[in-house]
Amino acid sequence: MDTRIGYREIIKNILQSQADYRASLPDAYSSQVIFDDERGQYLVLDIGWNGDQYLHSTPIHLNLIGDKVWIQYDDTEEGIANDLTGAGVSKSDIVLGFRHPKVRQYTGFAVA
Repeated sequence: MDTRIGYREIIKNILQSQADYRASLPDAYSSQVIFDDERGQYLVLDIGWNGDQYLHSTPIHLNLIGDKVWIQYDDTEEGIANDLTGAGVSKSDIVLGFRHPKVRQYTGFAVA
């Protein structure tokens, strides 16, 4: 199996689970998943009203760049990297894109 195709399916399943969980919270906003397989872009989008405040945010943003899963943004409690490794993605295939390139070597994940 092509690693990229396998990772694409893992990412989609994890992000859908995250969106379903977020949608079950008692806030009035909805969580949506946005997948762009052609460009390797994967997002969870929170949108709606949270009390009197309008919410439009991207709590999770992942990219597939080459054969690596890049975590560009992660606003989850447990960390999306834990979900990815739990689903079989090797730490050597995960890049913490939100960490400065100079410190990535100390994270235990891929440098790039």
